[in-house]
Amino acid sequence: MSSEPIERRVSYLGDRLRASRCKICGKEYFEVRDYCSNCGRKSYEKMASADLFYDKGKLELCTLVSEPTNKFTKLESYVYGIISFHNGKIRVPGRLTDQIIKDGVPLDLASLEGKEVVPRFRRRYMVGKSEVVPTISLAFTLADEYYPHQEYKVIQPTKEYKLPGIVGYGVYASRFRIKEGGLERAIPFMDEDSVTAAVEAGKLALIHSGVDSTNVGKVYVGSESNPYAVKPIASKVAQVLKLGEEDGDIQSVDAVDTEFACKAATSMFKDAAALVNYPGADVKYAMVIGADNSQAAPRGCPGGELDLFVGYGGAAFMFGKQDVIAEIEGWYSCTSDTPDFWRRDGEPYPMHGGRFTGDPAYFKHVRKAATKLMDKLNLKASDINYFVPHQPNPAFPVKVAKDLGFKEEQYGCSLMVNKFGNTYSGCSPVGLASVLDIAKPDECILVASYGSGAGSDAYVLRTTSQLLDKRQRQKMTVKYQAENPFVQYVDYTTYRRLKLGM
Repeated sequence: MSSEPIERRVSYLGDRLRASRCKICGKEYFEVRDYCSNCGRKSYEKMASADLFYDKGKLELCTLVSEPTNKFTKLESYVYGIISFHNGKIRVPGRLTDQIIKDGVPLDLASLEGKEVVPRFRRRYMVGKSEVVPTISLAFTLADEYYPHQEYKVIQPTKEYKLPGIVGYGVYASRFRIKEGGLERAIPFMDEDSVTAAVEAGKLALIHSGVDSTNVGKVYVGSESNPYAVKPIASKVAQVLKLGEEDGDIQSVDAVDTEFACKAATSMFKDAAALVNYPGADVKYAMVIGADNSQAAPRGCPGGELDLFVGYGGAAFMFGKQDVIAEIEGWYSCTSDTPDFWRRDGEPYPMHGGRFTGDPAYFKHVRKAATKLMDKLNLKASDINYFVPHQPNPAFPVKVAKDLGFKEEQYGCSLMVNKFGNTYSGCSPVGLASVLDIAKPDECILVASYGSGAGSDAYVLRTTSQLLDKRQRQKMTVKYQAENPFVQYVDYTTYRRLKLGM
């Protein structure tokens, strides 16, 4: 069993792949050092800190581990190798992740050597339920496949807006899918969970927004699949993404988890907008993330009906008042004690109320929030370019959209449940991201999320001209991930194995 102090030291260095560089001779180290081995004492206080978190490396050598040790047995076989950065100045050992090695199928290791790879934030190995989950970014994916390398470049803002709104966003879903009938659903790889999805989505939001991570004063993470009953996801996100000013191993940022079923993230949109709009708060930017490894019991078990629709992934949105791509013009929320879906403490899977999840729960709350907001802002369905409803299954969002008077061209492009499944806290945020991927300036978007238990948040957003300016920074669009040729489909047995994770 690894001790908490050891895990803390390893994660502090490895989660961001922290490095050092001597300002005198330029030698680089994959560790935090006070002095250079070449320059000795004269290099003291002349070591520059750096990290490799956003860099691209090269897989120099690799081997197949076909009989892993006990902590890696769930991975079965995997590729391990030496990765170099900065033209070989730094070399580190690492695991090639997102590779299902099939027994009896030969793997051409020579074809992998020399390829460019990108660091991924993942679980390090398998531990017991009572232990701290070990994480690291010494897992890598091939840059020429599903996960391309994207440069993180801080860009100084040029315009301040009267209303707060979305400054940037990012969506993350695994390359693994299960296809049944006309539905596809994203599945986490063995070393992924809601925390890894939150970090990856947040990373993409920073890249897209161009915001300096040290200027983020608040981060909210909404999820109902936290691997811990007591310990926040947001603290890990803050450390890995280096949000807020860094002082030693502490980040000067307020980080908090939120929980309200599938609207745990959208509930915080209004809080983030209000916070960045309040002068006394001194918060330039706030990040909101919704991420889930949506749970469902196996088919044939109580609650197993949900297994037809659950997915995996996350979406992150940066809120601020500078270089806004979509201003928030208004919102409306409604809540009632309607137990249509629940998971009791200590139970691994949720239950639901059957037909009680429809009219008294989802439809009533979504219709209420959307209608009240449109009345409040004096809007009709014809005034809105895009409608984004929560998507627990393929039927519900279509029905509620038609009930509210929307046409398919207004809601169709937001329906991602057929590609990624119901990603719970990430579901309507992923739908919003898919609209922002294609929207034009000065278009109106109505979002109506839903959370069981029950409640709905409705928002009206108005896009700006800067939406087009920032679009070129985002390679991993929703469409890119939904239609990627490197998506790998698995059977139901593999799906259930991957869902359980390490």
